[in-house]
Amino acid sequence: MGEWLTGAGCELDVRRPYLTDTLPRDLSEHRSMVILGGATDAYADAEFPWLTDVKQLVRSAVEDGTPTLGICLGLQLIAVALGGEVHANPIGQQIGVPAVGWLRAAQDDPLFGPLTGARIAVQWNNDVVRSLPATSVVLAQTAQREIQAVRFAPAMWGVQWHPEAGVEIISRWAENDRDHALERGVDVDEYVARVAAAGEELRASWQGLATGFAALSRQTVPAW
Repeated sequence: MGEWLTGAGCELDVRRPYLTDTLPRDLSEHRSMVILGGATDAYADAEFPWLTDVKQLVRSAVEDGTPTLGICLGLQLIAVALGGEVHANPIGQQIGVPAVGWLRAAQDDPLFGPLTGARIAVQWNNDVVRSLPATSVVLAQTAQREIQAVRFAPAMWGVQWHPEAGVEIISRWAENDRDHALERGVDVDEYVARVAAAGEELRASWQGLATGFAALSRQTVPAW
């Protein structure tokens, strides 16, 4: 994702609070914000106090209209910060390269409208959003109605899948989680092979998410 954003003309300010990087108090010196995924859950503030700071930045971004994109845990943190709920997926872990599940609302969305031709995306998560803030618009969901993409505000979006994850990233995740995956009946080698086979399609589909978000970051978006 960073490579794509840089290629689209963005200057990155990468913060890793889990490695003790501090977060900004607000986003007044930034044009946009991307919140990536992680192994924690959206309610682990007591163990990871920086989650509280991320949620505050989300609320600040809504107030001032700063374009924001959440990915996987990033989507879940946005949902919780704005009054939604997240829980463990009752039908089990989402892992694979499934169909995206676009809804009609996505076609008119300023960020995802140009991307609705994308067919598949990489999934690796245990939790899903159970309820959303009242003003949210669901843009994609699975056949089981698991929320996959949301517009929370005029310039705030989240996706449950991993647009940034190709075979290099997935291979590391698979190796780190191999034992647990086997306990869940997941063949991680088969999964990695599927991601590798779909690599060109995945890149062609989701690089446009970064370039589209970069373009929106250069626009003035009204606060909500």
